[in-house]
Amino acid sequence: MSALQSINILLVDDNQHMRAITSAILQSAGIRNIREVSDGAMALDALRTHAVDLAIVDFNMFPLDGVEFTRLVRNSADSTNPYLPIIMMTGHSEKSRVYEARDAGVTEFVVKPITAKAVFDRIQAVIMRPRPFVKTEDYFGPDRRRTASPGYVGPRRRSTDAVEETVAYSGSSAA
Repeated sequence: MSALQSINILLVDDNQHMRAITSAILQSAGIRNIREVSDGAMALDALRTHAVDLAIVDFNMFPLDGVEFTRLVRNSADSTNPYLPIIMMTGHSEKSRVYEARDAGVTEFVVKPITAKAVFDRIQAVIMRPRPFVKTEDYFGPDRRRTASPGYVGPRRRSTDAVEETVAYSGSSAA
């Protein structure tokens, strides 16, 4: 019996052939609860009416693409689950697209043509190694840092963070 048998997946892609391929890959792992829709707007409706544990969404759809779907899931006041793991699929793997998806709050990213291994690696990552969520003024979603920096010491992590000057204490006082 598959450990993934009871997971509820929302599969969102405007290409019916791609949905069929992805669904077959998921079913090969014993996943049986797969709801398929063809765009982000239908996906939002599905989230309101069905329990979903994981969404796999295409980047490029009309009228609501995967990036905007992700932003709405993460930030909309009426979102049913802002912490929903979202795996983005796309044939467009340019760095700018990956960053756009990441900055919208996508949990994982897989490039088409997809393979069973790539899909299952991403599913395993969101289930077995979930990242904590971060909320800032302009972002809500999984922590975008994938690894801890071994040389990091202190609260500031970005190169743009202001450097605080520290005054060394010499132990003597001037008279």
